[in-house]
Amino acid sequence: MDNPFQIDYTDEVDSDLVKSAIGGDKKALQNLIVRHQLFIYNLALKMTKSVENAEDLTQEVFIKAITALSKFEGKSKFRTWLYRITVNHFLNTKKSKAELKTIDFESYFNSIDNIPAQELNATEETELTDTIEEIRISCTAGVLLCLDREQRMVYILGEMFDINHNLGSEILGITTGNFRIRLMRARQDLYNWMNKRCGLVNKSNPCRCAKKTRGYIDAGIVDPDNLVFNTRHKRKIYELSQQKAILITHTVEDLHRNIFRQHPLQEPLTSTKIVNEIFNNNLIKLILNS
Repeated sequence: MDNPFQIDYTDEVDSDLVKSAIGGDKKALQNLIVRHQLFIYNLALKMTKSVENAEDLTQEVFIKAITALSKFEGKSKFRTWLYRITVNHFLNTKKSKAELKTIDFESYFNSIDNIPAQELNATEETELTDTIEEIRISCTAGVLLCLDREQRMVYILGEMFDINHNLGSEILGITTGNFRIRLMRARQDLYNWMNKRCGLVNKSNPCRCAKKTRGYIDAGIVDPDNLVFNTRHKRKIYELSQQKAILITHTVEDLHRNIFRQHPLQEPLTSTKIVNEIFNNNLIKLILNS
């Protein structure tokens, strides 16, 4: 995936593909989908903490965008136009099961506390390395769900994906100042709670991913043979950042930010299927054959 927020991102490629797609070029349309699919999918995954919901939302966004593609006048960059559709759809769609289950920070951290802690020996810790990482990703992804949807969206875009505040405000349809305020509040809420309860942020907190591993396995919450979040990825989210070469940790805020930026950039489980289902959608077939 090309990073749609890199300084050297080539919008001209999008423009050429859009023109060809509007002219009926199916291959150009497919390339346009593939070019943006990974980002939209990962945004959906972080918003819902559900692979199934993320795949459905990705497909729904592209169907919505394709049906409106002929109305795209090029007054804004295509990626801005597409991501505005994406954000609006994600903010207004039905909540995922994980969202409905996560009520607030206190309830969420209490549910983690209720999982028994158990020390792993060196051999077990080595054998369960991937599972421990799965728990770290899943647990911190769950913390994001404690934010309301707008706060979560701002945090994912502005902090995890490191997009420019001007572009972020344009995508969300708010002022740059408002974007910064919402991002600041989301950071503050996350940091305050994680500093009080999470051992990743504050070493004085007793909660550790490794210690919770057996408890999560025994409760059937995590299956070492069927990982959901620590799989199908070659890169981490921070590699989308304009400062992707290194994760700098000078302050507690840096540490906190990097916990989320080190989440994997996941490939959709059914990437090809998503594209095929988009092209097999009756409305899309009607548009392409008209």
